[in-house]
Amino acid sequence: MSELIRQLRDQLLRHEPVDRWDDQSFDGEAAVLIALTDSHTPELVLTKRAEHLSSHRGEVALPGGKKDPEDESYIATALREAHEEVDLLPENVEVLGQLDAMVTRFGMKVTPVVGLIAPDIQLVPNPDELDAVFKVPFDFFLRDERMRTDIGTVGGFKVKVPAWEYDGYEIWGVTAVILVSMMNTFFDKNIDTGMDKLQGEFKPQDWRPVKGKKGITE
Repeated sequence: MSELIRQLRDQLLRHEPVDRWDDQSFDGEAAVLIALTDSHTPELVLTKRAEHLSSHRGEVALPGGKKDPEDESYIATALREAHEEVDLLPENVEVLGQLDAMVTRFGMKVTPVVGLIAPDIQLVPNPDELDAVFKVPFDFFLRDERMRTDIGTVGGFKVKVPAWEYDGYEIWGVTAVILVSMMNTFFDKNIDTGMDKLQGEFKPQDWRPVKGKKGITE
């Protein structure tokens, strides 16, 4: 087991996820799986959504999706969706824990679930939903070699979200926010997005991209 995985496992055992959004209504709830390979150099599993989809087409995302009424937990949602999307069987995932819930600018509440998988496991993208599934060394994100910083405002607060490019794939938006939160919480990174000022007290529709700012490199 790598030192990175050992550190993550130890900290997640002590981590109590925070849900700042209990008293708000949403367009829906979802869960995503942060699947890391249990290897000397851990890799993160990411997907590219299919170009034929009606929403978020072509975007890079973590495996996951909306919580179904029959799902017993966010963990169940994340594992079910990962199975449907990339043929990852739930029994092949060692769940380490959950991260704090967040809300996207489209009004979806998302709970990230962290799990370990074997490095040689075969993942197959579901063509109805995905164009590709791929892996990125987690060290790449820890180095924060971003290609740009996307800037917007939420409830009057400035928000800055990194965007990375790896092997031709652009990693940004909600996925980037989740990864930053994980790195700041468990790996002592100090990537300032400004989201800590929000404290769950804004309506998701208050998000306003700053005109002309997307694509700025900081």
